[in-house]
Amino acid sequence: MFRQQAVVSQQGFSDFTHPDSPITIQAQPFAHLLYQFRLAYSGWRSVTVVQGGESYAALACGLQRALKQAGGSPLEHRTDSLSAARNNTQNVWTDDYTKLCEHYGMQPTRNNPGQSHENGVVECANGSLKQRLSQQLKLRGHADFDSVEAYQALIDQVVEKLNRRTRSRFAEEQASLQPLSGDEMADYRTFNVKVTRSSTIEIRRVVYTVPSRLIGERVQVRLHHDQLALYVGQQRALTLPRVYPKPGEQRARSVNYRHVIRSLASKPQAFRYSQLRDDLLPDDNYRELWHLADQHLEAREACKWIVTVLRLAFEYDDEEGLGQDLLASARAGHFASITDMQARYLRGQTITSSVMTAQHPLASYDELLSSIKGESQREAAMAEGCS
Repeated sequence: MFRQQAVVSQQGFSDFTHPDSPITIQAQPFAHLLYQFRLAYSGWRSVTVVQGGESYAALACGLQRALKQAGGSPLEHRTDSLSAARNNTQNVWTDDYTKLCEHYGMQPTRNNPGQSHENGVVECANGSLKQRLSQQLKLRGHADFDSVEAYQALIDQVVEKLNRRTRSRFAEEQASLQPLSGDEMADYRTFNVKVTRSSTIEIRRVVYTVPSRLIGERVQVRLHHDQLALYVGQQRALTLPRVYPKPGEQRARSVNYRHVIRSLASKPQAFRYSQLRDDLLPDDNYRELWHLADQHLEAREACKWIVTVLRLAFEYDDEEGLGQDLLASARAGHFASITDMQARYLRGQTITSSVMTAQHPLASYDELLSSIKGESQREAAMAEGCS
């Protein structure tokens, strides 16, 4: 009823939305949200792909990216009742979000519960964004991407075209935004955990394998919305993609056989009853390989054979090709011996030298030893005479 007039550089709005079009990364379904930030006066926007729901890490990542792109921050930042920003039970802002807003000189505000129209600046922008994105995917012919970065690049192209409409008003607003400080706030949670004897860590009900060299080490884990960064002291030791439990499940695993294959190769019989056995097999080809090997080979030999295959996949660095090659033979009832596989797939490095050297004649060593012996005898005689 009472239309509002936006003030230059006064308000910025944040919201999360689900994309209308299913997206895949390398043919695998990609569960994600789109975080959108929009300036109220100009309508300029920034959109970031985030994973794992409306978390603080996702909010901090997307907001800081938007402010960096805008070149400054507004006086006020508004959201709906995001649990990432507000403890709705106690009706207070979270400590992390309060510090984030203070760092950028923004006053945190929210719309009244159930009054989504009060967040309309960004709510209506979600519709136009998804419509344009859907059109772009139809023109592209498919919604599969090689990486998350490639998907983000497409979204940035869509957003850039939408922002062309606001170019003049954004130039006016940008000049009035608060300058940014040089440092960014942390967009992650920190955990300190000890790597178990099984070469695993557990973060947020998800078990991750890590390289066996870290067994027994206490590591700092920086949990981002899309990855885990592991530090030993001040040194980054590893980065892992973050995994979330599937809908309806309480726990999940992220197992990489490459982390433990060297240790497993020294104890191949541990494979059969390992709690991580099925997860150690990287794909369906390797799972079928294990099934066939377990049917046709003696029990101990089957474990040794599949562990050797995994070791070769790691050393040969052609996991997919090796799996397809061996599976074709296994389906025909032929299982290459371990010796044959090693000879065929391991890439040996032959070291040659272009420097030609000549062997000293053996007589020269006899002369050297004789001279040393004679010198020792003379020194002993002189010492005896002096005494």
